[in-house]
Amino acid sequence: MNGNAELATTFEQHRPRLTALAARMLGSKVEADDALQEAWIRFSGADTSGVENLGAWLTTVVSRVCLNILQSRRTRSSDLFDADLAATTLNETEPDPESEALLADSVGLALLIVLDSLTPTERVAFVLHDMFALPFEEIAPIIGRTAAATRQLASRARRRVQQADADHGRDRLRQSRLVDAFLRAARGGDFAALVELLDPDVVLRSDAAAVALGVPQEARGAGTVASLARRARGVQPALIDGAPAAVGLRRGQPRIALLFTFSTNRIAAIEIVAAPEYLATLDLVVVDAQSD
Repeated sequence: MNGNAELATTFEQHRPRLTALAARMLGSKVEADDALQEAWIRFSGADTSGVENLGAWLTTVVSRVCLNILQSRRTRSSDLFDADLAATTLNETEPDPESEALLADSVGLALLIVLDSLTPTERVAFVLHDMFALPFEEIAPIIGRTAAATRQLASRARRRVQQADADHGRDRLRQSRLVDAFLRAARGGDFAALVELLDPDVVLRSDAAAVALGVPQEARGAGTVASLARRARGVQPALIDGAPAAVGLRRGQPRIALLFTFSTNRIAAIEIVAAPEYLATLDLVVVDAQSD
């Protein structure tokens, strides 16, 4: 490489794919941007003159950075079980094409909820193989396993994803899709779609800090709440304490949060909170975050 300008040009050529990869692994565009910044620092300081495939080299770097972030996240939640598969016998089965396609095509909060059920190495192996089509032989050195153990990791992740959808995950996935649809309709100003997604007796309540921002303290009925929801175009899908939610950011920090309660197939209540002391306590993961 000849100078930082050429390095930067090369990095920018690969940025879209690397960003998509990091976002899928981490479930947060904010953290994905941090991962790419760390990858750029490593790239700009490394001697890559002998590297034949810079795309593969950068994929490895970004994946390892993401793995570190996921492991740190697990450590903070005191849940760092990642079994040594070299000593574990699993019933290895290949997924049927239809099931694999359904999993790989999941988007938004539903995908995030599914991926959050996996250990860090399962998540990296699953994303790289099932979503980005990397062979196990290339994934193995990224996570420090053999190719056979990596295949087992991805297979176990696939089974856990399928089991989560079949069991307790089903309601959470349904709820996440409702929130995704609600936010899409709000961004598009689609009143009819919003009314359809809301329970006829839906209730919206706001805390004092949200009221100070111009949000009504209380509103009732699908039509009234739908009219107000069209103003929520800047909020992003998120997980708050593991539940589907939405959040508005300012300079990367939460400014307002929307908490949802669900009936069978609709949104039954929305709580809008903006109290800084509450927002500071949130266990928050933002999906495709944008800040003003």
